[in-house]
Amino acid sequence: MNTKTYYSNGKLLISGEYAVLDGAVALAVPTAFGQSLVVEAIDYPKLIWKSFDEQGTIWYEEGFLIDNLFSEFSKETNDTTLRLIQIFKSIKQLNPSFLNSNTGYKISTHLDFKKDWGLGTSSTLINNLAQWTHVDAYKLLQMTFGGSGYDIACAQHNKPISYQLNDGKPYVSEVNFNPSFKECLYFVYLNKKQNSREGIKKYKLNQPHELVLNDLSKISHKLMVCKTLSEFETLITLHEEFISEIIKQQPIKQELFNDFKGSIKSLGAWGGDFILVASKKNPASYFKSKGFKTIIPYKDMVL
Repeated sequence: MNTKTYYSNGKLLISGEYAVLDGAVALAVPTAFGQSLVVEAIDYPKLIWKSFDEQGTIWYEEGFLIDNLFSEFSKETNDTTLRLIQIFKSIKQLNPSFLNSNTGYKISTHLDFKKDWGLGTSSTLINNLAQWTHVDAYKLLQMTFGGSGYDIACAQHNKPISYQLNDGKPYVSEVNFNPSFKECLYFVYLNKKQNSREGIKKYKLNQPHELVLNDLSKISHKLMVCKTLSEFETLITLHEEFISEIIKQQPIKQELFNDFKGSIKSLGAWGGDFILVASKKNPASYFKSKGFKTIIPYKDMVL
């Protein structure tokens, strides 16, 4: 049986959200949760697709005749199906030899995390498909979902990274971000998935001055080498103030957790997914009392 398996790490953007699109340096970490892609060759020209969630339950399945794959589909076609077709068309543009033979494939995707957590359902899929079809994952991302590409870098690296776009080209380097105070860091899920495209639209209305981008880059660099919890808290609070000013949105701590004794930072698009919490004592009881029950310690979240 000709079966191949590909795997990509999930992602969290610790600093540089929004501003990474304009060339600010970002700090990002790959997560211990990711997604795998299993591809099995079959001897008839069809793609049989199944997507499994973290419980092993199928959440999407579809079959595509390869001859019909690149033709027009009706507006009634399921959104996930339309998105997959768009991805296949983009792969075909990048690699014209893709799906040229009379064979087909059984394809399955397997998530390690809840798909509404915002840890990279799309980016891990794109990176896995790019590995399988021998195309550039960054180009494939731009042709499909868009974004800065930091999530692709996390998918491909097993250590924290510094990420920067320079003239649209990604510059990635692994960094030794392993805070001595990591037992004081937690990730809390805000019970809703945030659409980063909406957040980016807001950001684009008030694009920051280059000096602000430089300041945010400096914060990222300082976070990478930060030695104490108090310095880390100062830096993430300052970062929140900068982004708040740019996107005209209140920081999440002021909005929801004003009485919390510790520091809180949004990760990625503001208003959903995970927040980073810095706290000397375990904050689980505080967040649970507010209705936020998913609290993951740093060591369990970050690869």
